[in-house]
Amino acid sequence: MARLVLQGTLLCMLRVGLGTLNSEGFLPPVPHNCPYKCVCAADLLSCAGLGLQDVPVVLPAAAADLDLSHNALQRLRPGWLAPLSRLRALHLNHNELEALGRGVFANASGLRLLDLSSNALRTLSRHDLDGLGALEMLLLFNNHLAHLDEQAFHGLDRLSRLYLGCNELASFSFNHLHGLGATHLRTLDLSSNRLGRIPVPDLAALPAFLKNGLYLHNNPLPCDCRLYHLLQRWHQRGLSAVSDFAREYTCQAFKVPTSRVRFFEHSRVFENCSAALARSLERPEEQLHVQVGRSLRLHCNTSAPAVRVAWVSPQHELLVAPGSHNGSIAVLADGSLAIGNVQPWHEGVFVCLATGPRLHHNQTHEYNVSVHFPHPEPDTFNTGFTTLLGCAVGLVLVLLYLFAPPCPGCRRCYHRICRCRCRCRPRTPSALQELSAQSSVLSTTPPDAPSRKASIHKHVVFLEPGRRGLNGRVQLAVAEDFDLYNPMGLRLKAGSESTSSTGSEGLVMT
Repeated sequence: MARLVLQGTLLCMLRVGLGTLNSEGFLPPVPHNCPYKCVCAADLLSCAGLGLQDVPVVLPAAAADLDLSHNALQRLRPGWLAPLSRLRALHLNHNELEALGRGVFANASGLRLLDLSSNALRTLSRHDLDGLGALEMLLLFNNHLAHLDEQAFHGLDRLSRLYLGCNELASFSFNHLHGLGATHLRTLDLSSNRLGRIPVPDLAALPAFLKNGLYLHNNPLPCDCRLYHLLQRWHQRGLSAVSDFAREYTCQAFKVPTSRVRFFEHSRVFENCSAALARSLERPEEQLHVQVGRSLRLHCNTSAPAVRVAWVSPQHELLVAPGSHNGSIAVLADGSLAIGNVQPWHEGVFVCLATGPRLHHNQTHEYNVSVHFPHPEPDTFNTGFTTLLGCAVGLVLVLLYLFAPPCPGCRRCYHRICRCRCRCRPRTPSALQELSAQSSVLSTTPPDAPSRKASIHKHVVFLEPGRRGLNGRVQLAVAEDFDLYNPMGLRLKAGSESTSSTGSEGLVMT
């Protein structure tokens, strides 16, 4: 019994000293080279918010994403990233870094994202960012940067997003972007700095895709006529960097901080400015219209021969020889761009970037391509032939109306309508028509029999004997309900005798 108690006690002491056993009775494996209190999960290494003043000495080689944010790091030793050959993202934001130093990122050739925001950096030297040839995004906002070396970004050929907002920069070289190539750059944030002097010609010479991502708001810009009209034109063109922050673009009217006015809301300050100044600075983009399915060729027109020519598509794809990834766009040997079968997704601004010993590195030529579907051509059958056919049919109808006799059925209708309007051709009348034409007297009483009177509703007609009839006598029977307005109810009777006669006229009443 005492032996069992002793074994249980030793087992509990072993569990407490070594940790909790898993379901199979073994301790969980500890990540290899994982720093104390850090979290290691697959290729992620997080040491954020631990109050570290120095970078851990041992770091796992499998780390691709390293987070050292929200600590108290004040310096970075050269070569500290040597073991991390797979590193792609490095987060150093919210620390106390005041300087970087040469060789700090010497072994980070595969790094894509570098976050140095919210530190205490005051300057960037020429070699501070050496070794970051594959870097695509650099965050330096919310520091105390007041000076940038002329070649501070030299070697960052693939950088597409650079954030320098919320610093103390009083100037920025738009001429060469401090050594940064404009081939891949799409976003340049210089907002909330102290920029008071901006070279407008250099600003106007930037490529269109970079103008769309150039943020200059919340700076003490000068109330310059050329700068005003240039920004006004960008605003009218709908460039997002200007239109999204239009109310935050201000300038100093009298070179004192209290005289700031909004660019796009106080136009009285710029009433005497001429818009021709901005048009002379910025070369307008060339407008092209092409139908779907047609071919298109764009030439990169430069002021001097170019050594290297690259294009940027409307989808921000960098186009170099032989062409685009899907093969629909080709870059030829002379630097021109060719599209064999234009499609709707080819619509937009194509920008040519030319470099050479006699050319500025950001000299550009822009084409705004509009793609539309072909309009259906008008059918000649529906216009000329139809008009000719209508004229022929009309002529035939006129000839029929003038020369062709009407049909027997239409003849009666024609004579009824036109009896009082036109003179009809003579024809042999019928017996009833002859009797009607020979009527001479309409009266309610006969002339020779005053004692025999007809009622008011009866009507008497004196007729001559017709040419044809029984014994030359014709009797006209008038019914009691005879309607004078409906002569079709008239009935004729022929007989051998008559009640009375007077000369050649006869009167018969029934």
